[in-house]
Amino acid sequence: MRLVLSLVLFAVLFFVDQSIKTDFVNGYFYNGYFINLSLVFNHGIAFSMFTDIGSNLKYIQLVIVFIIIIFLIVRRDIFRKHYISISILFAGALSNINDRFTYGGVVDYVHWHYLFNFAIFNLADVMIDFAIVLIILVEYFSGRTKSSSYNF
Repeated sequence: MRLVLSLVLFAVLFFVDQSIKTDFVNGYFYNGYFINLSLVFNHGIAFSMFTDIGSNLKYIQLVIVFIIIIFLIVRRDIFRKHYISISILFAGALSNINDRFTYGGVVDYVHWHYLFNFAIFNLADVMIDFAIVLIILVEYFSGRTKSSSYNF
């Protein structure tokens, strides 16, 4: 049941992210007071790091994803514990990798510029960050539950 729910969640989030990105590739934009929504292709990773790797970056990222999948097959207990977070993480990661194959770079479109100039990002980036925070929170609170039984 977890696997089915995980695949459905992955598919829905992947589709939503790709649909939004398609709108921006097709010319949608919005210039607002706090944020601008406009197309930028990121050829690196976060904050445009590793742009000098070029098109090899997408293959490196795919290898990393496959290594994680193998790890999760071997350590099914980790998948069972974090299947929702992993689904969200993979939806964001594979959506960004798909952009690299489809458009030559990740489709970014949210540019926060109120009070400070922040990096340009997309929904997939938010999903990845959210999934990581969720994993950390689950681990933190499950660790507190285990360690609390040792209190005197």
